[in-house]
Amino acid sequence: MRKSTNPMTQETILTVSELTEAIKKNLETAFPMISLQGEISNCKRHSSGHIYFSLKDESAQISAVMFRGYAKNLKKVPKDGDQVVIKGHLNVYPPSGRYQIVAQEMEMAGVGQLLLKLEELKKKIHQKGWFSPEHKKPLPKFPKTIGIITSPTGAAIQDILNILSRRFRGLHVVIYPVRVQGEGAAAEIQKAIEQMNAKSVADVLIIGRGGGSIEDLWAFNEERVAEAIFSSRIPIICAVGHETDHCIAEYVADLRAPTPSAAAEIVIGELSSHLDFLNQTDKRLLTALTHTIQKLRHQLEGVYLHPLIASPYSLLGPWMQKLDDLKSRIDTSVHASLEQKKFHLQSQKKQLESLNPAAAIQAMKLKLQSINRQLSQATGHYLQIKKQSFTYLQSQLTTIDPKNLLKKGYSLSFSKKDNSVITSVNKLSKNQQLRLLFFDGEATATVDEIMTNDKN
Repeated sequence: MRKSTNPMTQETILTVSELTEAIKKNLETAFPMISLQGEISNCKRHSSGHIYFSLKDESAQISAVMFRGYAKNLKKVPKDGDQVVIKGHLNVYPPSGRYQIVAQEMEMAGVGQLLLKLEELKKKIHQKGWFSPEHKKPLPKFPKTIGIITSPTGAAIQDILNILSRRFRGLHVVIYPVRVQGEGAAAEIQKAIEQMNAKSVADVLIIGRGGGSIEDLWAFNEERVAEAIFSSRIPIICAVGHETDHCIAEYVADLRAPTPSAAAEIVIGELSSHLDFLNQTDKRLLTALTHTIQKLRHQLEGVYLHPLIASPYSLLGPWMQKLDDLKSRIDTSVHASLEQKKFHLQSQKKQLESLNPAAAIQAMKLKLQSINRQLSQATGHYLQIKKQSFTYLQSQLTTIDPKNLLKKGYSLSFSKKDNSVITSVNKLSKNQQLRLLFFDGEATATVDEIMTNDKN
């Protein structure tokens, strides 16, 4: 250190650089590594990758920097207002003459602690085997009663009831109202599961709620809820939050649904498939019946037009001619005894006339025509009934058509390359060509940026 002396006071004079260097040496030596909690403010991420910010509390603040080498390990980029705990060392930046903390690690306070607690609970429950697939119970194919455990005032219950009432009005639904967040919510959910099992009031249970923060969803991460789900004799579908939200209850449940609406769709999925099968069977039966009726009609028309049926003389004419010939021979050969036998012959003639089949055949012909008309009327009436049934089923199918869901603002994404459905951002790649399906058409798009949800 270069020193100079004031000749009047004999005091040592330091340069600014020398003083700053002395302060830097003493501070950095005194605080080699510290942990600090506070609120992020004035956060800026430089193009170099370094993050500059201030850490403050009610009465003080300190400048901080996290260099790119440390920042790349962050799971979440901090923003103003975040409560964090950082670990680092003090540093003096000579050009500005200010001290700052160089952050090497950063964790979110509050939520970060909850996430740590959640991971510890996951490990504990996983060791108990509650996540194992062999413990999952199959869902009933044809449930008659569906139990729902959720808040009676939330959007989730409305979504579930809308799906069930629109698709199958005959289903019996039992709702057990509970709180789904806040103190005591986990206890209410546990009690609801245990009581519905004790009374065997449902064939399948749906438990869940709408989306929210990790604090809002925490009741479904409680061990007591996980234990109640694992011990349930009734199969359970868990639908908590949105598709990207996950909780322990979903891992323990027999099946996870991405949303409450999807849970309702899953419950009645087997019923829907059988209804589709019955509709297809009805169509095939109607087609087969129509074909059979047409075939029988053609056969009947063929029989009706046959010469032996169309005219009675085709069958009786030869016999009538033969009778006339015989009468003539009899008249010639027995003319002498004609007078004697006249009365007898007239009697025989009347008997022969009464035996003439023409009248009977005509009556049978009229009866056959009446039967044909009745058959035509019955066939027309039957086809009208089937047509009305078909029209009703067609309107029902139109009502439950999943494509109508697209009119509510949803869309489906397909890979343009292999036409597969995109269900996760993990299946996307940059510059990938997509095909978007809307209710009134399609569009193509290109992936410019992929952003994943850290909660996954």
